[in-house]
Amino acid sequence: MDFTLLSPSAQVAAYLREELMRGRWTGTMPGGPALAKELGVDGKTVWSALGQLEKEGLLIAQGPGKRRKIADLKDMDTPALRVAILDYEPLEQSEDWTFSMQKTLLSQGHSAYFTEKSLSELGNDVRRVARQVKQTPADAWIVCSGSRDVLEWFSKQETPAFAMFGRRRRLPIAGVGPDHVSAGCDAVQRLIELGHKRIVMVFRESQLAGGLGSTESAIFDLMKSHGLPASPYNLPSWKNNAEGLHRMLEELFRFTPPTALLIDEPFIFHAVKDHLAQRGIVAPSHVSLICSDPDHTFSWSKPTIAHIRWDHGPVVRRVVQWVNNIAKGKNDLRQTLTKAEFVEGGTVGRVPQSR
Repeated sequence: MDFTLLSPSAQVAAYLREELMRGRWTGTMPGGPALAKELGVDGKTVWSALGQLEKEGLLIAQGPGKRRKIADLKDMDTPALRVAILDYEPLEQSEDWTFSMQKTLLSQGHSAYFTEKSLSELGNDVRRVARQVKQTPADAWIVCSGSRDVLEWFSKQETPAFAMFGRRRRLPIAGVGPDHVSAGCDAVQRLIELGHKRIVMVFRESQLAGGLGSTESAIFDLMKSHGLPASPYNLPSWKNNAEGLHRMLEELFRFTPPTALLIDEPFIFHAVKDHLAQRGIVAPSHVSLICSDPDHTFSWSKPTIAHIRWDHGPVVRRVVQWVNNIAKGKNDLRQTLTKAEFVEGGTVGRVPQSR
C-alpha cells in the first residue's frame, strides 16, 4: 500500500474503504483483532479506522461485542471514484495544499492519487499526456495549471476532467481558480499611478501556449487605455528552465530595463529577485516587484513582498464538490472564480528619478 500524508488510522481507513468498494467482504466486517493482525497494526489504530468508516456510512454499528454490518454500497449517496491528479510540477515540488486536497478526497471515500509524471515533466505535450491518460485507470481527472491545448484535449474525452487553474476559459470543462484578472488589473493600476510605464509580466511560456489568457489580455487593455505600449517586450518569452529565465532577464535589463515586474509563481519570483540583487538591482529602489500568488515566506521578507492574495480553501472545496457531483452522475461543467486581492507590499514604489 502507498499512502501520502495520512495518519496511521487514516491509512488503514483508506485501505479498508478500497477493499469494501471492491466487494472483498459482504454482510459483516471482520473484527478489530483480526484486521489488526492482518495489517500489522495495533488495535487502537484499527478501532479508529473502523469508526471513521462508520461516520462515512460504509459500516453500521450493531452494539458492543458485535461485528459491524456492511452498508448496501449500491445505496451510497456518493459512490467512490478513482481520481487521478495531474499536477503541473513533479510530486516533490507540489504545494502542501494539493496534498490536503488529496487527503480530503480520500476522506470522502474516493481513491485519489497523483500521476506518474507531471505536466511539466511531460512538456505540456498533448500526445504524451494522452499516452499517460490511456495508461492510468481513472474515473475522473483533476488537471492543475493545464495549457490551452491540454485542457482542450481533456474537454473532448469521455472521462470527466476538472481544470484547476490553467487556460480553461470558454472551454466546456469544469474549473476553478482565483480572480487574477481583477486583482492583476488592480496591481497594474497601482503601478501606473506610481508613474510606471515599462511594466513587464514574467510568465512561463508553457502557460502562454495558445495565446494570451484573460489576465494578460485585461492587463494589456488597461495599459493601452493609459497610453502605454503593450508588446512582446511587456510579455517576453523564455525557455521553461532556470537558464532560460536568467538569460531572458539579462536581455530584458540590458538596454531598456523595466521599472516594474509582475511575476507568476513564488519560486520564480524569488529567482528573479535573487538574480537582480546580484546585479545591484533591488526593490523598490530600482524596480518594483509583484508576485501573482501568495506564499507563506513573503511576510518574513524585508521589505515585505507585494503579491496577489487568495485562499486555497475555496479551491479545494470546489474540487471536492465537483468529484462528488460526478460520482452522483451529475454533468457539472461549471467554472468558478474565487476571491483574490492585490496586497501592496514593500517591494512596490514610485519610479526612481533615474528611470
